[in-house]
Order: sequence, then structure tokens, then C-alpha cells
Amino acid sequence: MKKDGSTICSVSTPQGVGAIAIVRVSGNDAFAIAEQLFKSEFPFRQLEPNLSKFAEIYEGDDLIDQVMVVKFAAPHSYTGEDMVEISCHGSFFIQKKILELFVKFGAHFAAPGEFTMRAFLNGKMDLPQAEAVADLIDSQTEAAHKLAINQLRGNFSSKIAELREQFVELASLLELELDFSEEDVQFADREQLKLIISKLKEEVNNLIKSFKLGNVIKTGIPVAIVGKPNVGKSTLLNALLNDERAIVSQIPGTTRDTIEDTFNIQGITFRFIDTAGIRLSEDEIENFGIERTFKAIEKADIILYMIDINRTSIEDVEEELLFFENEIDFLNKKLIIIANKIDELNEMPNHFSEWNDMDIIYISAKRKVNLNYISDMLIDSVNSRGLHNGTLLTNARHYDSMVRIAESLDNIEKGLTEELPTDLIAVEIRSALTALGVITGQVSSQELLNNIFGKFCIGK
Repeated sequence: MKKDGSTICSVSTPQGVGAIAIVRVSGNDAFAIAEQLFKSEFPFRQLEPNLSKFAEIYEGDDLIDQVMVVKFAAPHSYTGEDMVEISCHGSFFIQKKILELFVKFGAHFAAPGEFTMRAFLNGKMDLPQAEAVADLIDSQTEAAHKLAINQLRGNFSSKIAELREQFVELASLLELELDFSEEDVQFADREQLKLIISKLKEEVNNLIKSFKLGNVIKTGIPVAIVGKPNVGKSTLLNALLNDERAIVSQIPGTTRDTIEDTFNIQGITFRFIDTAGIRLSEDEIENFGIERTFKAIEKADIILYMIDINRTSIEDVEEELLFFENEIDFLNKKLIIIANKIDELNEMPNHFSEWNDMDIIYISAKRKVNLNYISDMLIDSVNSRGLHNGTLLTNARHYDSMVRIAESLDNIEKGLTEELPTDLIAVEIRSALTALGVITGQVSSQELLNNIFGKFCIGK
């Protein structure tokens, strides 16, 4: 991809009035342009890189602002180019005036994400790291922040490099056979190749499976609260959120639509969905709400199935769960049974001792008793799926490439089993290498880069 040495400028802090703002300029003429903002007696050319210096910016004889200025000499800057950052007072007028002076002296306004695109083009980071910059800016929780930081530090890129190395080794062995195809020489041990392919498939499939968790950590893990009317679903939502978010009533069918809100537990965002009670009804509006309940369950990763422990038998629970399973695909969903209204019990029903091997929590949503156990089990359900173990896919673009790589691996494995010609197998290996290159940016187009960096904020 062709590098652009022109000089760009932008405000890098959010719009609005604040104590300070940062205006940056980057490119071949960044130093020459920035120097013209200061009086001749200010030793801009002699400024030591990476050190902040007090200065005054003038337009003619008019003082615009007193600022702090930092020079970053290429390649030791964010963009890999000569770059200057000016910290000025947060007045919108001052920010606008400094930008106007930059443009007057030869710079042009940066497009969204153009600073980071230049960092990528200048080899300061690969494409996953550049995308992690946007994720870091957007991160709202500790878990999302941790994922972005790990990717920015190159954890995901290192994993891709390991996969690429294994594919290159395969390609080398097979290409060597192609060079000697006329002599009918076979250099590669087919059984050994199958073992390598099997290992690659396991690693790639684990990454593909991790996407669901990685993606929902960024957006919030959906948790559906389901059960019959009046078991305390809305009361539980209000108790968890510590807010009267849902209407609580003794009238069955009060919640006729899904109600959604977020709750942060140990740095992870959970999106709680309070659903309409599931029952047979002649009320058309209520039935519509029940239909939406099933849609909410389909989308949920975790299901809190609530029962009224005073009015529910084990047989009732088994019957309801069977009903759910007939309507909903529970595969890859975590089911937690919430036995509510223990404050109304004189003693625990003996028959519930049969459920000790199930994930069941006994609570009083009304009295806020044992709600901490729900939080603990939600966190455990996330950690058990690998939040703290290994690399997680968080980007749909990376996921699509991994799916293509998995398809190539299936074709390679099939080709080895059926003893297809070496050149056909080599084509699939090259296809997988291309897909890996698309992830890292080694294989890219201007359209792809514009699409990725166009989603960044201006000034980054």
C-alpha cells in the first residue's frame, strides 16, 4: 500500500469545552509547519524530541494561546512520521484557530482514523493492533479493556504468526515435492502432515468458538430472565439493577414486552432481559410479548430460569424445561435455576434436595437475599468459557477469515486422505495463508483499509 507523506492535522480530544485540548500534526512537513506558529525567538528547531516545552502561539502580533508543545521525530512517533502535539486551552475558538494556522502553512485536515492508518502503513503496528486502538477507545468495562489491551500488545498477532509459520512449513514441504514431481519423489510424510493439520484444525476451531464470547464481552453478555408469570422476574431485575426499572405487580401478564438493562459485575457487562411470563393466554398483546420472550431466549448466552419455590414441584420444573427445550435450542447456553421467594418458606422442601447436582440458587428477590450467589455464578460461567485462558476472537472480520481457513484445512485434510495431487493441496495452503494475511494486513486493499479506519474518530 502506497504511503502518503503529506502533512495532516486534527484535534485529537473530544469536541466541546474542557480544560485542555490536543492538536496534532503529522507528516513530512510537520516540523516546518509547526515552527511557523511561534515567534522567531522560540527555539523550535532546537527542541529535544519527546520533551514537553512551554510556548506561545501567535498569529502575526496577536497572542492566540499559551501552550505546551512536544516534537516526535520519525520513526519514534505514533504515526512513524515527524509529528507535533500541542496541548492548548480547551476553548473551541483556540482549537479552531490553531487548526486554521496549520492549514494556512500547508497541512490538510485528517480523515477519520488517518493517524492510525499511517501508523499501520509505516509498520508501527499490524492491522489487528490498529483495530485494537478503536476497541480500546470504545471499551466500557474492565473485561473489554483487557481484551483490547492484549490485542494492542500483539497477543493475537503472535497467535496468527504461529499459525502462519505452521502453514509455511506445510507449504514448503509440498512445494519441494512439486519441484521434483517428474521424478515422482515424495518428501513429506503424509501421516506427519495429517498430525500437523489436526493440530492446526484444533487451534483454528478454538479461535472460531471463542468469537461468541469475545464479541459479547465487547457488547455485553445477554442474560434472559424467564419463567411463569408472578415468579418475581421483574423484582429480580430491579433488585440486581438497584432501580425500579420494571413494573412489579401481582396481576399476571404485567410484563408484556422484554425490558433490557445492563449491569457490570467484576468488570464484565451483562445485559439483563426481563421477559414476559410464559403461559397460555387469550390476550393477543400478552401472547405477542411471549413470542418476544422466546426470541430473547434464543439470543441469550445465559438463562436465569425463575420459579416460585412455594408453588413449584420438581415435576413442574422438569415439564417446563422440556417445554423450553422443544421451543429453544439450548446448545451452548448456560442454564441457572433461580428458586425465588424463600422468605415465604417455613422450611426448605425436601424434594429440592434432588437438585443438588444442578445449578440452582435459592433467593428472595424481594428481600435481596442471596443475590450475590447469582453474580458469582454469572462470573463463573464466563470464566469457565475461557475468558482468562488463551486468545479470544473479538472482530467479525477476523472471524470470517478464520472460517475460510477452517474450510481450507478441511480440504487439505481431505486431499491428504484421498491422496489428491500435491499441487491441489498446495493451492488450499496458499488460500489459508492469504486469509491469514488479510487478518494482519499483509494482504489488503485501499477499500478494506478505508472501511476499517473510517470507523475511527477524527484525530486518531
